[in-house]
Amino acid sequence: MSSKRDYYEVLGVSKTATKDEIKKAYRKLALKYHPDRNSGDKDAEAKFKEASEAAEVLLSEEKRKTYDQFGHSGLDGQGFGGFQSGDFGDLGDIFGDIFGDFFGGGGRSSRRRRSYGYKGQDLVTELVVSFQEAAFGAEKEITITREIIKEGTSPQTCSTCGGTGEVRRQQGFFTISQTCYQCQGRGEIVQTSKKKSKLSVKVPAGIDNGQKLKLSGEGGLGFKGGPNGDLYVDVYVETHPFFRRDGYDVYCEVPISFAQAALGAEVEVPTLAGKVMLTIPAGTQSHKKMRLKGKGITRLDSYGTGDQIINIIVETPTHLNSEQKELFGKLAELETKHGQSNPMARGFFDKVRDFFQ
Repeated sequence: MSSKRDYYEVLGVSKTATKDEIKKAYRKLALKYHPDRNSGDKDAEAKFKEASEAAEVLLSEEKRKTYDQFGHSGLDGQGFGGFQSGDFGDLGDIFGDIFGDFFGGGGRSSRRRRSYGYKGQDLVTELVVSFQEAAFGAEKEITITREIIKEGTSPQTCSTCGGTGEVRRQQGFFTISQTCYQCQGRGEIVQTSKKKSKLSVKVPAGIDNGQKLKLSGEGGLGFKGGPNGDLYVDVYVETHPFFRRDGYDVYCEVPISFAQAALGAEVEVPTLAGKVMLTIPAGTQSHKKMRLKGKGITRLDSYGTGDQIINIIVETPTHLNSEQKELFGKLAELETKHGQSNPMARGFFDKVRDFFQ
C-alpha cells in the first residue's frame, strides 16, 4: 500500500478544484518551501518535492483522470518523473512566475520582451504655469534630454545572453532563467548619446497644482522594435497675488471704506477675465461673501466654469486728518444721542445689558 499522501490533501484543494485553484495552491506552497528560501532544510525540501509532484499530476488531465480512478498505483511511477528542460507544461508557467519573484525577472515576462520588443523607460519632467494659464489653458514649450542611438552605430546582439535577454544557471533541482544583467533583458547592446529636444505641451484649461500630463511615446528609447517610453509632466501652478483657488471657484478679498459699506457703492473688482463693476448694498458688513457666477476656473474635461467669490473687507481708516476726525466725532455724538446704528454692536450691548440686570 502506498505511503504517499493524497495529492488533493497535499495541495489543500478539493477533488473538484479547477486548474486555476490548483495552480494558486501550488504556487503558495512552492514559494513557502522552495529550497532557495530554506537552505539546508530537508523537511522543506521534501514538502516542496511533494507539492510539485502533486501539482504535476493534477494539472495533467490524463494523469489526473488516472489518479482519480486508481490512486497512486494507477500512475505506475509516472506521478513525478522529475523536471526536464522544455517539459514543464502548466507547471512551467508557475515556475516562471516564482523565479520572477525570487530573482526579479525571467519566466513569461522575459519571453514577452523577446517576442514583442522592449518598451523604453518612462521619463518625468516639471512644468511651471501661471495661475491664468492653469485656469484657461495654454501651449507651453519644454526641453528634455533623451537617449538616442549614437550616430553611425546599430544595435548589437548581446554576447552574454546571445540575444535571448536571459541567462541560465543551475539552482538546486532546476535550471533557472534570469534577466540578463548585461543588456537588462533587451537582448541587444545599443550605443546611445544624449540629445536635448524641445516639445510642445498643451496645458488643458482647469488643471490644478500637482497634476500630471502624459505625452505618449516621448520617453526613453525602445529596443528590439519596442515602443518608446512615455513622458510624464508634473504641473506646478504659481500662486497669484490676490486670487486663491478652491476646486473650480476663485476667491478674492476686496476692501471697501466705512462710507461705502454704510451707504452702498459701485466698486471695480478684478476677475480672471478682467475688471467688472460690483454693486455693494448699503449696510454691507465686513466678510460678507458675494458671488460672481461663471467667473471662476474652467472645469477640467467637463463643461462650464466655477464662480468667483468676493470676500468684502470693511477697512478701519487710519491717519485721519482734522476734518475726518471732526466728522467721526460728530458721528460718535449722534450714536450716543440716538443709539447705535451698527446692528452687531447694538445686539451685543443689548445682550450685555440684559445679562447684568
